[in-house]
Amino acid sequence: MGPDERAIRAVHSTWIDAVNAGDLVCLLNSMADDCLFLNPGQTPCGRDGFSAAFSAAHQQARINCISELEDVVVVGEVAYTLSRDSLSVTPRAGGEAMQLAGHRITIYRKQPDGRWLLARGAHTLSPVAKLASLADRQPQ
Repeated sequence: MGPDERAIRAVHSTWIDAVNAGDLVCLLNSMADDCLFLNPGQTPCGRDGFSAAFSAAHQQARINCISELEDVVVVGEVAYTLSRDSLSVTPRAGGEAMQLAGHRITIYRKQPDGRWLLARGAHTLSPVAKLASLADRQPQ
C-alpha cells in the first residue's frame, strides 16, 4: 500500500469519526470547495446544502455510522473509495432507532499541498427491513 492509499484510508476514517461525533467543522475541512453529494431522491447538494442537512440531522438524532472500505483506487491526483456502510439513527426525543445500510462511493482530489479532499460522494443507503420474529414465522 502506497502513501496516497494510506492517506485516503486515513481521510475516510476521519470522515466517519467526524460524522459520528457530529463534527461539522472537521467534515467541512475534509471537503473541496466545489464538492457535490448525490443522495437518493434528492437534488445534488454542495457544502451549504450538506451543512444544513447535517446540522439538522444531528440536532434531531444521534447518528452512528460503521463503514467498511471495500475498494481504494488511486490514479494520479484522483482517487475513489467504495464502502459498505450501516447507519443507526436514534431520535434524541426518544424512540426506536432507524437502521440504514448500503454502499457509498467517494471521489477525492489531491490538493497542491498534498492533502486529499472529498470532491464527490454518492450513496445507496436505504432502510433495513426488520426481520419478522420467530413466532411470526411459525406455521399456524
